[in-house]
Amino acid sequence: MRPRHRRTRQVRATAAVLLLALAGCALPPQPTLPIHPGLGEAPPLAQAAPPATAEGIAPVDYWKDVQPILERRCVVCHGCYDAPCQLNLSAYEGLTRGAHKKPVYDTARLLKAEPTRLFVDAQSVAEWRKKDFFPVLAEPGQPTEAARQAGLLARMLALKRAHPLPAQSPLPDSFDFSLNRDQQCPTETQFDGFAKKHPLWGMPYGLPGVTEREHETLIRWIEQGAPYREPAPPPSDYDAPVRDWEAFLNGEQPKQRLMSRYLYEHLHLTHLYFDGIPDRRWFRLVRSRTAPGQPIDPIATRRPYDDPGPGRFYYRLQLDRSSRLAKTHIPYALGPARKQRYQELFLDAPYEVRSLPSYDPAVASNPFIAFQALPVRSRYKFLLDDAHTFVMQFIKGPVCRGPVALDVIEDRFWIFFVDPESAALDHIEEFLARESKHLYLPTEEGTGRLGLVSWLKYSHMQNEFLQAKQVYLENLQLNDEAAELAFIWDGRGWNRNAALTVFRHADSASVVQGFVGDNPKTAWLLSYDLFERIYYLLVAGFDVFGFAGHQLDTRLYMDFLRMEGEFNFLLLLPMQMREKERDYWYRDAHQSVKDYVYGSRIHFDYESGIPYRTNRPKEELFDLLRQRLTGSLNQAYDLQGEPDAELRKQLTELARLKGRALQWLPEVMFLAVTEEAGPENRTEDRPEMRPANQPEIRPEIRADRLYTVIHDEAYSNIASLFNLEARRLPDEDALTLTRGIVGAYPNAFYKVEWAKLPEFTAAIAGLGSEEDYRKFVERFGVRRTSPDFWPHSDQLHQAYRRTTPIESGLFDYNRLENR
Repeated sequence: MRPRHRRTRQVRATAAVLLLALAGCALPPQPTLPIHPGLGEAPPLAQAAPPATAEGIAPVDYWKDVQPILERRCVVCHGCYDAPCQLNLSAYEGLTRGAHKKPVYDTARLLKAEPTRLFVDAQSVAEWRKKDFFPVLAEPGQPTEAARQAGLLARMLALKRAHPLPAQSPLPDSFDFSLNRDQQCPTETQFDGFAKKHPLWGMPYGLPGVTEREHETLIRWIEQGAPYREPAPPPSDYDAPVRDWEAFLNGEQPKQRLMSRYLYEHLHLTHLYFDGIPDRRWFRLVRSRTAPGQPIDPIATRRPYDDPGPGRFYYRLQLDRSSRLAKTHIPYALGPARKQRYQELFLDAPYEVRSLPSYDPAVASNPFIAFQALPVRSRYKFLLDDAHTFVMQFIKGPVCRGPVALDVIEDRFWIFFVDPESAALDHIEEFLARESKHLYLPTEEGTGRLGLVSWLKYSHMQNEFLQAKQVYLENLQLNDEAAELAFIWDGRGWNRNAALTVFRHADSASVVQGFVGDNPKTAWLLSYDLFERIYYLLVAGFDVFGFAGHQLDTRLYMDFLRMEGEFNFLLLLPMQMREKERDYWYRDAHQSVKDYVYGSRIHFDYESGIPYRTNRPKEELFDLLRQRLTGSLNQAYDLQGEPDAELRKQLTELARLKGRALQWLPEVMFLAVTEEAGPENRTEDRPEMRPANQPEIRPEIRADRLYTVIHDEAYSNIASLFNLEARRLPDEDALTLTRGIVGAYPNAFYKVEWAKLPEFTAAIAGLGSEEDYRKFVERFGVRRTSPDFWPHSDQLHQAYRRTTPIESGLFDYNRLENR
């Protein structure tokens, strides 16, 4: 019997939203600040000034008093597009915008939806009301205290206090935590009916309530009219670098304009920051109708390569006012070294731009046509310099969750790259120019309503490209590079982007630098053309507001790109091993599928030239790759880096667990290993020493004792769109255990004393039923119902921020299990 908790992966990825499911995070990042003149004015969303308060009652300040609570207890469920009812609380502007009845995620829609991107698709509350967003705070026309208390936010908080979580674990089935549950998004006039039907669904939904002090602060703020003040502008340290970068990106020469367009299309999702300025602020690269030095007037288009409209436009750095969310945070540094690198790659390189490409979709959606003038090696080096950033965008951008692409990748695999100086790329300019007509990617303009007819067109183009690629490969002479894998990029001996590990966690994913975990089942070898196509398929060209046909085409086309990356890897194996390895990856798959990986569609009847010395060439190849990339491998996640030998030994035993018992585990688990609690803190044997209704005092979480346990689920193949669960092979399941945090969507929290780690490991190895897992969680877990949940959450975020201050963000709790 399949474990009850396991989520079925579906093509339909409708939003799993349930009204106002507030959950929480720890100490917030430094408050984001509004745009100052020259960086862009803040949109007119602020409420009126607070009314006079009763004598002795101080006004509540949003930044000092309210925002920290929202970040700790709310944003972890209410951020990005998958926020319940589109109530995005990552910024004050999202709170005043309010909620919406329709979800963003809906792959059943036959017409594309109107985009609702915060800060992009409307600039005022009035504009959002025209898009059917309804308020959760009292509007300015409701000045009385009674009207403010009747707002949705206040009433949801009050409902939770009147009906706290039931005293049972797990919670009853009346709580629906599935991602594809029906929305419940009552307006203010519908709230009474909602509360009567769902009295336990107050905020935070399915989690312990906020503290008395937090509740009082929020209610007083609401009673005072939810006042908001514009915070101080960024320090003057930012004036010069912002001015210099905007000047650099808005040069008039054709080379400069083409470079800036290419950079924008690849950086529009990233969070930009400046090296060397300690008071860190984050920026977005946007297109604006106004020139540098003037307030930013952003141009809203569905995709970064869409036509910005008539007249001159400018690339501007806009200060980001949202909270940092782990699921969307993609940091990218700007500084003198970065600018010099751009100068070297795109401006000093010897080439000519005779004319700038148009924004016609047939041109703009195909980077091999639009940017044909840019040297391929320059484009490729730009991607390689920060490969982790660009792969991160495949699966971590504002789309938030990636059901379209993620059903089509293995649970864990490695990525490495062709060296940009390899002879393999000597004739790539001519090859891509000749084959660009076969490299069109699925776009909404070229997709039928159901997608399948247009998919046949893309399938035919892929066939043509594979035949041309086979001829190109057969003409390569790489024998001098093969012996020592010189055609593999080694990151110049220091760049940690040379090796990446990708994890799939059902309908989300993570990517980290380094070869993490045991040798994987599959790996991808990427060259420029494949890297660029995946980026334009999943990032630049993917529209989360698109209709079913577009999203289906994207999912199906990703099959081709995955198989091409796998084909590149197979070429490195001995010729007689390639089909055998392919068949292992694609057990029970149809022969027509296998032929796209290695077979009648594309094959290579030559040896790689790699001198294998064992009868286990795949394992030997992974060892050779580690040797080739020695100086560039990021080992921060490896258990070998654990300084305590005894703890390292115990964690290694846990990581070695394999087999059917693991099927009862969720996908992503955060494990905190603590020291044994001292006698002064031990209250489990002396309950009389613990105040009533107070959580047990537990040891603090040490940042260097925080680990991620990742469940690597096994499948016979991932070649089909349907019935993935029918291809599960639980006997082949495994664990990957990393130091630190991997993943933005934890499913479970475990807190284990060091001395009890062997018992923790033995308990996992002995799992045989859902009841076994329930007892396991009772002993080692921090459930969503635990009175210790919020303190534990706060400590996790503090530890995460201490260890990775630039990369860290707030976790998303929409996928926390209830078991």
